[in-house]
Amino acid sequence: MNLKKIQEALQQYKNFLRANLRQLSVYKWESLQIFQQRWDIEAEDFKAMYDQSLQNSHTRRLWKRENYEPKQMMLKFIEGQPDYVRFLFKDLFREKAEVEGRVGRFIFHCDELLREYKQAHPRSIENNHFHDDNYQMVSLYLAFRYPENYAPYDFEKFKKLLKLLGSKDLPKVNEVARFYKVMRTLYQFLEKDEELIQLHQRRLLPGKHFQGKSLLLVEDFYRYLTGG
Repeated sequence: MNLKKIQEALQQYKNFLRANLRQLSVYKWESLQIFQQRWDIEAEDFKAMYDQSLQNSHTRRLWKRENYEPKQMMLKFIEGQPDYVRFLFKDLFREKAEVEGRVGRFIFHCDELLREYKQAHPRSIENNHFHDDNYQMVSLYLAFRYPENYAPYDFEKFKKLLKLLGSKDLPKVNEVARFYKVMRTLYQFLEKDEELIQLHQRRLLPGKHFQGKSLLLVEDFYRYLTGG
C-alpha cells in the first residue's frame, strides 16, 4: 500500500465524518455492544443466549436479508445439536490457533450441518437461506467477539480497497489472515488521527453503542472508500 494514498484516503474519510455525523452505519456499534454484554459460551440455554446476543433496535440486516438468513439457520442448527454448535464457536474463538484454520473448520462443519438439515427437512425453504457468503457471517462473529482484532470481511471490497491504496498484489482468492493484518495496520493510522477519532466518537451514544477499540471503524472507512 502507498503511504500517500492512505493519508489522502484518511483525509477524505475525515471530511465525510464532518459532514455526516448522524450515520445509519453506527447501528453496528449497537449490535457489538449487545454481543459483548450477552455472549456467554457456557450459557445453559445456548440457543437463547445466541439469539439474545445478535440483536439491534434499528435493523436486522447484519443477519437477515433477502436470501440471507444465517442467524435463523444457526438457531436451527442449535436446536438440533446445541453442544456441537457450542464446540464450533469455542474452536472459532480459540485465539491461539491460526485464524484461517479456525474459519475454514467453522464453515466446513456448518456446511455439514446444513447438509444434514436438508436431508431431514427436504421441503423446508429455510434450507436455502444459509450463508450466501460464508466468510461474511463468520467474520462478524469474530469482529463482535474480539473487536480489537477483527473486522467484518468482504472479499470484493477488500480487493477494491487494496487497489485504491496502491497495492499491486491483489488477492485472487479469500485471504482472511491478510485481510485482518491490513485492517489492523489501517486502524493504527486511524487511531493516530485525534480529530478523526473524536468525530467518530461523537456519533456514538454512551450506553447504546460500544465505546472501546473496534475495527468496525476500519470497516466503516473501507466501505466509505469502496462505495458502501
